[in-house]
Parts: sequence; structure tokens; C-alpha cells
Amino acid sequence: MSHEGRFSLTRLFTSFATGSGAEWVMWVLVLLSIVSVAFMLERGFFYRRLQDDLDALADKLRDLLHKNDLDGARKLLEGSPSPAAMVGLTGLQEAHRGADAASEAMSGANARVRMQLERNLAFLGTVGNNAPFVGLLGTVIGIIQSFDALRMNQTSAAASRGGGDSAALLAQAQASLGATGRVMGTIAEALVATAIGLFVAIPAVAAYNFFHRRVRSILASSETISRVVLAHLRATPALAAGPTSSEKSAPKSTSKAAETVGSKSAEKPAEKTVEKPAEKSAEKPAKDTSDAEKGE
Repeated sequence: MSHEGRFSLTRLFTSFATGSGAEWVMWVLVLLSIVSVAFMLERGFFYRRLQDDLDALADKLRDLLHKNDLDGARKLLEGSPSPAAMVGLTGLQEAHRGADAASEAMSGANARVRMQLERNLAFLGTVGNNAPFVGLLGTVIGIIQSFDALRMNQTSAAASRGGGDSAALLAQAQASLGATGRVMGTIAEALVATAIGLFVAIPAVAAYNFFHRRVRSILASSETISRVVLAHLRATPALAAGPTSSEKSAPKSTSKAAETVGSKSAEKPAEKTVEKPAEKSAEKPAKDTSDAEKGE
């Protein structure tokens, strides 16, 4: 049954593959390789600028917070280029609002740091996962070209058999060898596309894994610094919240109460010491006068 005159997606893709070849796939892979190498260098220099001795930074910060030196702790964190210092500084700036507010502020800063650290890593992961498939596409296109060339060679050979001339047969054999060589060259080109895809994917995957591990390490350090700040704020809530109005008025009222109690206790002994001797001294002369009258 003939399919001439009908639309065929197979013939359309075959004509596209035989007309374009697999070379354009290789150029796509080369372009992806250049962009991925550029992102690798950019991320490498970016992470290098963020390096700091985070263990020493956490120890110094802990010592300053134990001394309640918040200004010194802020200056220490401002002088560090690490994202962990930026997260801790955000928490110290919200220390006057309490430990819960500082915790929320540091969580937001940590999310912002994560976005900055993971920038362009998605592209490396995508290239690493899909570059082999792009190379495989070039291989499939090359194989389609090879079988199409082999089919055309067989067609031409069948057409030339009818002559039976030795010269024609010799020419047909030479053409067959040439076609076979072209088929082998096309298959080799197709396999080169797969090799280029693997060559692009392997460094991208390695860089993605390395940088992703670096991101996790930086975020863990940020969590350590934030825990140091929160531990200090929760251990000293009065430092974060400040004295309340009731606490400020309480000492004055207690002092006034102490003054009134002291004045009352001072008045009571005075009454006892003054009034009672006076009564006793008044009674004694009265007894003396009565004794004198009895003697008369």
C-alpha cells in the first residue's frame, strides 16, 4: 500500500535529520559547555570571597555575648565577609524586641542567603543531567543518516544490475564501497556527539555536587551563629526586653512602705517611754500625801 502524497512525520524527521546532520547538536553542546564553565568560575570566586574562620568567629562571639558586649559583637560580625555573620548580625539588630523576633529575623536572613548561594546551580544541575541526552540525540540523527545512505546505495545497486556489463559491475562495487565508507563516517560522527555530551555533563555534575556541598556547609555555619545569638538572648531576657514600667515603679513603692513602717515603729516606742513613766510618777505623790494624812 503506497503512502505517496500523504503527510508522514517519519519522512519529515528523516529529511530533517539527513539535511541538517548531527553537527548542530555538537555546537549546542559546545555552547552549553562554555556557559557551564563560566558559571563554575563565577560560583568558585563567589564562594572564595565568603571564606572565613567560622569556628574562631563563633568562639569570639560567644565570649563577647557572655560579657554582654553587644556593641563589640556587632562590630565583630560586621567585619566578617561570611553569610553566617550577616545572619547573626540580623539577630543582634532585633535583640531589643526579644528572642522570638530575633529568631524570625534570622530565619528570613538565612532564606535570603540560601537564594544567593544557590544562584546558577540549577543550570549546572540541568546541564549535567541533560547533556548526555542531547548527545544521544545527535547519535540518533547520525544513525538515521547512515541507514538512509545505506538504503539509497542499495537502490542504486539494484538499478545497475540490469546491465550485466563488467565495467558497470565494477563501478557499482566501487560505489558500494564508497557508500559503506560514508556510512561508517556518519556513525563515527554520531558517536562523537555522545562523547561530547558526556564530556560536557561530567564536569557540570561534579561542580554541582561540590558547590551544593559548599552551600550546605555555609548554611550549617549560619545556623551555628544564630543558635549562639539565640542562646544569649533567651538566657538574658531582661537585656533584650529592658525593665518594664511596673518594675521601675516597684522600688519606689516599696521604699515608701518601708518609710511608713519605720516611722510607725519609731513613734510607738516614744509613746511608751514618755507616757508610762509620767503616770507612775503621778501616782507616787498621791500615795505619799495619803500616808501623811494618816500620820496626822
